[in-house]
Amino acid sequence: MEFSNRNVQSQTAAPGGQSAPGTTSSKKNKLAQGKWARIGVTVAVLAVAVLLCASIVAAAFGGVKSESSYVDSTKLQAVFLNTGQVYFGNIKSLNTKYVRLTNIYYLQTSNSGGTASASSASSNVTLVKLGCELHEPLDQMLINRDQVTFWENLGDNGQVAKAVAAFEKANPSGQKCADQSTSSSTNSVNNAQNAGSSSAKP
Repeated sequence: MEFSNRNVQSQTAAPGGQSAPGTTSSKKNKLAQGKWARIGVTVAVLAVAVLLCASIVAAAFGGVKSESSYVDSTKLQAVFLNTGQVYFGNIKSLNTKYVRLTNIYYLQTSNSGGTASASSASSNVTLVKLGCELHEPLDQMLINRDQVTFWENLGDNGQVAKAVAAFEKANPSGQKCADQSTSSSTNSVNNAQNAGSSSAKP
């Protein structure tokens, strides 16, 4: 009887005071799972960091282009206003507040008929260089951005670009306002003054 009790005790107790083999394997499994969990979290954090860096670099160098990057500095631009007026020239700066335009031209329509209801077939459209108007504006214009409907780059073979090139070739040292006739603007001013003085008389 004593021998059988000794056999039972020796089977239940692990040699060397160690625990049973089943509990050791479960601890190893838990340790392994914890190790893989830490590795997984580390990999996920690194992946997020790489994606953030890539998106920052993409936004800085190849992300959404600003509108001013579409301006072709070798071409003329047309700026269309919500008033119907169109100005041609070179856009030098473009932001949310204004458009800065230089080398400015605009279209002027004159009717060959004497009435205001003349047909469009009898109207002449000419391209005018800004600067020789009555108030002699400088060749720079700041246009409020909320007045701009749209703008576009112009091709070299268009009528406006060809007319500007011909004007610049004919005037290599720039526009000379003294050479242009100012009689029409002078008469307009005189007529306005005469109309004002005549209306003031009883």
